[in-house]
Amino acid sequence: MMVELLAQTGLNAIYAASYISLIAVGLVLIFGVMGVINFAHGELYMAGAYAVVALYADLGFPFLVAIAAGLVFVGMLGLAMERALFRPLRDNPLGGLVASIGFLMVLQALAVMGFGVRMEHVPPVTQEVIVFSDKVRLAVPRLYVILAALVLLSALWLFLKKTRFGWALRASAQDPEAAALQGISITQTARIAMFIGAGLAGIAGALTAPLVSVNPHMGHSVIVTAFIVIIVGGVGSLEGAVVASVAYAFVHTFVTTFWDGVIADIVGLSLMLVVLIVRPTGLFGTADRA
Repeated sequence: MMVELLAQTGLNAIYAASYISLIAVGLVLIFGVMGVINFAHGELYMAGAYAVVALYADLGFPFLVAIAAGLVFVGMLGLAMERALFRPLRDNPLGGLVASIGFLMVLQALAVMGFGVRMEHVPPVTQEVIVFSDKVRLAVPRLYVILAALVLLSALWLFLKKTRFGWALRASAQDPEAAALQGISITQTARIAMFIGAGLAGIAGALTAPLVSVNPHMGHSVIVTAFIVIIVGGVGSLEGAVVASVAYAFVHTFVTTFWDGVIADIVGLSLMLVVLIVRPTGLFGTADRA
């Protein structure tokens, strides 16, 4: 019985780690390249979920089409943010942070105007369940989230390591001035980073829409979790974001299962504080911005 409970909790943690890592990696990528803390990142996750509500639940489009539209739509929102908010405030990180908070409120207001404040329940893509034993099961929609995260994060790693644009992003993140002297367009890399980072948050929201209650304020808990994860992993470290997402998801899920969610939140914050005391730069962070 206990073994089965541990196995089921482990599967739940893997699912949580999958969508958290997509959100956190997107947030880290934006900060690494642009040097701005995007407080509206949780609302980009919310926007991706509402894209599925509108296209899949309300209009009857295929789920894959709704997911793809969510990714593109939220990516375009990211481009709009980069052009209208972050580019004019490139030399004013605090101004960019405040602007992102303002945009957060705008997105929430638009969601309320378009869909109301009620909880939206998206029909499940499939009712299929993978049965490992009587007490250990994995819903196929959760498997889709896990597989999508593996594919997207692997594709991002290949993009950053093997392509010219990926090299430009990494160079801009490591030293923007030196990258500019080498002919790399900081504006172009900022646009790419913003589209990819926002798109990852959007697709995380789209994929999890059938598994959660979609509402205008669903980004709040997500952005808090993402900030805990990137601080633990090391601000600016993509690898750290993934590792910390897995660690946080397992700790939070197991504590929630055996105690409750409030204690799990406290333990998650305590984990962040312990890491900051022992290693102020985070697990994979460095003294300089990566």
